[in-house]
Amino acid sequence: MFAAALLIGAPQAVQASDLKGDLEIFSWWAGDEGPALAALIDIYKKENPGVNVINATVTGGSGVNAKAVLKTRMLGGEPPDSFQVHAGQELIGTWVKADRMEDLTPLFKEMGWMEVFPEGLIKLIGTDKGIWSVPVNIHRSNVMWYVPANLKKWGVEAPKTWDDFFAAADKLKAAGVTPLALAQNWTANHLWESVALASMGADNWDALWAGKLPFDSAEGVKAWELFGKVLQYTNADASSLSWQQATDMVLDGRAAFNIMGDWAAGYMTTTKKLVPGEGYGWIASPGTTGEFMFLADSFGLPKGAPHRDNAIAWLKVLGSKEGSDTFNPLKGSISARTDTDLSKYNGYLQSAAADFGKDRVVGSLAHGVAANETFMGGFATIMEMFLKTKSPDAAAKACAQLAKKSGI
Repeated sequence: MFAAALLIGAPQAVQASDLKGDLEIFSWWAGDEGPALAALIDIYKKENPGVNVINATVTGGSGVNAKAVLKTRMLGGEPPDSFQVHAGQELIGTWVKADRMEDLTPLFKEMGWMEVFPEGLIKLIGTDKGIWSVPVNIHRSNVMWYVPANLKKWGVEAPKTWDDFFAAADKLKAAGVTPLALAQNWTANHLWESVALASMGADNWDALWAGKLPFDSAEGVKAWELFGKVLQYTNADASSLSWQQATDMVLDGRAAFNIMGDWAAGYMTTTKKLVPGEGYGWIASPGTTGEFMFLADSFGLPKGAPHRDNAIAWLKVLGSKEGSDTFNPLKGSISARTDTDLSKYNGYLQSAAADFGKDRVVGSLAHGVAANETFMGGFATIMEMFLKTKSPDAAAKACAQLAKKSGI
């Protein structure tokens, strides 16, 4: 620990403007999410004009493809200088457990971040042996999106419960409208966690990941039963669509609702140029009012980073107030810092920040907070099985076995 502290403190003597060489940033922020990353790189380049930034982006929603490439590189001894990783068990249970990350505690203390990042968030990116990444945002997973004008035209309201949804869904189907837009399989995982949270409640949700509630308990089975019913109101071509295409179904009136993280707000605001509250509306996913299912993107410093000083300068930009308040309004997320300037954020993001401050906060499964990569990878296989068999009992039992294998 002491040696690590000395090492990470060493770059303080290096003036940022004197840094040379490359900086390879590894992430999955491509396409519509690219401008937010580009804004961070612009800040970095102004502070470090002598550094050549390599934007090593691997496309694929939720990092499905990027994580596979990263694993090959990390295990092969060829880490990038810094890489995107979800805060929580995706980071701790995978790369920290494998002793592949440097402790960033000295950097946090140097930059004053122990005081500006929420204590609960620091615990998620840390262990008793250190702090392992710099959070760049807070996203909300359990959001239902819709177009207000379309709902008015169809004579339905945004549902607060799943029973409300089913009542509206039958009316929508009769009118030839898909009630709930869905995309490729990772978005089914995303939908499942919102449905499960509604079905079992926040206490039981947390109990699952603490190993105190079996996945094949009555509560676990009921969550899969409700999920199966919800799937009956989704589009048949889901597996061939990206999450953006599912969002487009809502925007062009082919579908009424979509449950997606609030990066969808970034897409609708930045790419589609829609005004929050007018061009699109939102509500907590049915049955989860007062609950905020969160995830946080972060970047760490892998051991053996080829351009370590340049990577530390990158982490400083990510954790800064300027970096945070430049990146997040474009990304469709809120700042992980408590001193954020909310005047720079749109109506949706201001509402998300207010909810984050008052709601019961729980961790996302689909985006790496609640479970490690072993469970997440296995869960994707269970989801594929369920989409074919629609068997709640089989899915619940498979989850219970996976939890045991994953050490939950």
